[in-house]
Amino acid sequence: MGNIPHTPYAPSTTRRRTDHPGGPHTSPSAGRVLVADLDGTLLGGDDRARRRLRHLLGLHPCITLVFAAGRSLHSVRSVLQSDPLVPAPRWIVADVGASVIDAADLSHVDALEARLRAGWPGADRVLSALERCDGLVHQDGVVQEGRCSFYLAPEHLTAGLEAAVAELGCSWTYSAGRYFDVLPTNASKGAAVRELARTLDWPISALLVAGDSLNDLSLFGLGAHGVIMGNAEPGLATSVPLDARVHRPALNGAAAILSAMEQLGWIERPSRVVVGYHRPPMQWSDGRWQAPASPNGILPTLTSALVPRRRDQDAVWAAALVTDQDTAPAPSPNTRYTHCACPAPPTPLPLALLPVRSDTWAGYFHGACKETLWPALVSEPQLIRHDACHWADFEEVNAAFAEHIDAHAAHGATIWLHDYNLWLVPGLLKPRRPDVNIGIFHHTPFPAPDTFGRLPTADQLRASLAHLDWAGFHTAACADNFERLLEDAPCPPRTGVHPLGIDRQAVEAHARTRSARCPPRSGGQLVLSVERLDYAKAPGLKIRALAALLDQVPALHGNVRFRLICPPPEPGIQAYERTRVELEEAINGLNSLWGSPAWQPVEYVPRSLPFPHIVDNYLAADVFWVTSLADGMNLTAQEYVACQAAAGRNGVLVLSRRAGAAEHLGRAALLTDPGTPQNLVDTLHQALTMSPAQRRLHTARLTTPTPADWTRTILKAIPGDR
Repeated sequence: MGNIPHTPYAPSTTRRRTDHPGGPHTSPSAGRVLVADLDGTLLGGDDRARRRLRHLLGLHPCITLVFAAGRSLHSVRSVLQSDPLVPAPRWIVADVGASVIDAADLSHVDALEARLRAGWPGADRVLSALERCDGLVHQDGVVQEGRCSFYLAPEHLTAGLEAAVAELGCSWTYSAGRYFDVLPTNASKGAAVRELARTLDWPISALLVAGDSLNDLSLFGLGAHGVIMGNAEPGLATSVPLDARVHRPALNGAAAILSAMEQLGWIERPSRVVVGYHRPPMQWSDGRWQAPASPNGILPTLTSALVPRRRDQDAVWAAALVTDQDTAPAPSPNTRYTHCACPAPPTPLPLALLPVRSDTWAGYFHGACKETLWPALVSEPQLIRHDACHWADFEEVNAAFAEHIDAHAAHGATIWLHDYNLWLVPGLLKPRRPDVNIGIFHHTPFPAPDTFGRLPTADQLRASLAHLDWAGFHTAACADNFERLLEDAPCPPRTGVHPLGIDRQAVEAHARTRSARCPPRSGGQLVLSVERLDYAKAPGLKIRALAALLDQVPALHGNVRFRLICPPPEPGIQAYERTRVELEEAINGLNSLWGSPAWQPVEYVPRSLPFPHIVDNYLAADVFWVTSLADGMNLTAQEYVACQAAAGRNGVLVLSRRAGAAEHLGRAALLTDPGTPQNLVDTLHQALTMSPAQRRLHTARLTTPTPADWTRTILKAIPGDR
């Protein structure tokens, strides 16, 4: 398309380069290059398609974007500054091919422009020679470099005008039945892109050109892949020969470009199921990807559920990747985007990774999630700490996730969010995408409405959660709290209670293998806890209860050991630092008071262990002790039960009444109340003094569904009858 009048260009705002593209001003040779016009092309189509194209180009740094515009650089800069849906280019071909600009610093590439503008007589001479041509109106308000642009009605495009341009030693283009551009004879969009490709060693086969106007015709003469917009002027479609390399979708603007990129395999087609979780299934650490230690939990569950087993399975996991890197490796077939210096995760799981800066992640996760939201979730509102800057990071990450999920979700898709970390996504996504079904599963507890109301941002969160179609929980009590919170919403979300189980087959196989190596129990009884460092797990209460028990029952001295396997949280989380300090002081105090060279009451293991070693501990433990102040489910309790059953042992589970597992394991476990210190003491004492027959009566049996069944049930529940 031609130019639209703009404010005159201020020359002082750009620089000129006399060197060819290269060195610090340019990126390495691109694997894929999208060359696109602006008006009617990148600027065309509906906002959803434009937003998706901008987002995906931002996520695929291996795709180099080149603007090929009829506009001047001044006009292109104006568009970039005023239109938030325009993707950022790496190179700009402007003035219908007479100008080439490095978008990194907006400097003209003089070496290329000199070749393109060779023989240009200058604007004054062109205007003087053509001033008497009928119907030719110069675009006085439009900044022009290396060309002259006019308005011209079709009836005035005569042989005489063409001859006058030829006599000047120039060429011309005419587009949209209105725009007439006089150019240097070597200049065109196609010629400029060819020069750029030669200089940067781009193979023509790596290019996708996109246009909608006759002044884009030269792009389609390069022999590259092409896409003609559905809204293109008829003359372009008829002038480009039929060619399998040229895509002609009945789509406008950005939607047509997306269609062509999908057809070429540059980007994935939108998915019918998008899982939104704040973490990927593996962690990048010490220069390599590391899988979760346990086969259980949300990461392994979703991984196993989403690994494609059938061609018709269509799901993707959208997760954040914390990185400050700006470079990317070659894409993996199953990783839709990797924006870091590390290789793609060695997993067949389809991933769509969203880059998040480390400082933003710190405010979002370490601050807002752990210091503001987590205390409310575990019903400890007195611990809520709200920081406006951290909350701004939380809003930013949730907004990025909403855009990210939008870009990967097909029409009518099921969006399955997980946990409170993405609570703002429904309110941001649903108004933009009313066609999708949005559900969320809470692996955490959900507080009573009055506790939730103590959050400084409660109204904002409540308004967002009201946009959900469905919400899931481990227990009926949590579902009831959620329903009461949103009972006044115009259309409250549906709810479901779906306790998550463990991969029993995997755990039992480990247990049977390890039990043959596990030495007989000796040296008294072993009480075991396996939990992350978190005040909600009440590790300090355990130490105080054990101290009280040893004080009340001296006969247990030397005959009971408590092993606490308690890995720390990820670096940067300060919310648990006080818990760590108090726990370690309590352990040191108890061991100093009662311990001896032959016996220490508490064995503290402040690190993660490989899962087979965890199984060894499950098999060795006479009592497994869970004292959570609040817990969504507690999968370690299920793991312990499975290991004991597989090995034919009769260890006892002492389980907090406030853990979700208590609702499903019931009387099979000894239930304890962490809110009553003496009850913790008495229940532990009961477990330690039970006879083998009594223990067999209290052997817990798992009734929760397998992770695969759980996943299938929820994916059916989210869309419901809609």
